Amino acid sequence: MLSTRQSEFISFLEKHFGISIAAIDLALRDIKDCPSLLPMTLWQYGLVNISQLDEIFDWLES
Repeated sequence: MLSTRQSEFISFLEKHFGISIAAIDLALRDIKDCPSLLPMTLWQYGLVNISQLDEIFDWLES
């Protein structure tokens, strides 16, 4: 079960960057032991570029 913050984050990724839930689920499966690696994993998969990664980190800090 996801926390409210995690759900908001996934919603942000889906709406702001157009990343599908399936792609997010795939990335989460690869990092199940450390979900904080999701932004970097999305970047490694080529689902976000470096400027989008920066936006993600800004969102996470807020």
